[in-house]
Amino acid sequence: MPTEDTDEPSDETVVQTAAEAAEGVIFAQYKQSDVRDFDVTVTFEDGVLDVDVYLNAPDDEVDPERVADEAARTAQQAVDELFEES
Repeated sequence: MPTEDTDEPSDETVVQTAAEAAEGVIFAQYKQSDVRDFDVTVTFEDGVLDVDVYLNAPDDEVDPERVADEAARTAQQAVDELFEES
């Protein structure tokens, strides 16, 4: 949802978009029941996006650290695309 003064997305939309993208990557790699714990922290202040992903999941087939890194990158890409659309 754009803000009133500009066509750029609101801070809330940016944060929500990033968080949803990160969660999508996590649950594309793991069944929800296999994830012991995860946390996606997104801040967007003064035009700066910060995404931090913590993932506690089994590393039998997929490296959780790699998935967390991919989730953070995907979140950033989703926000980039959001701004390109506006």
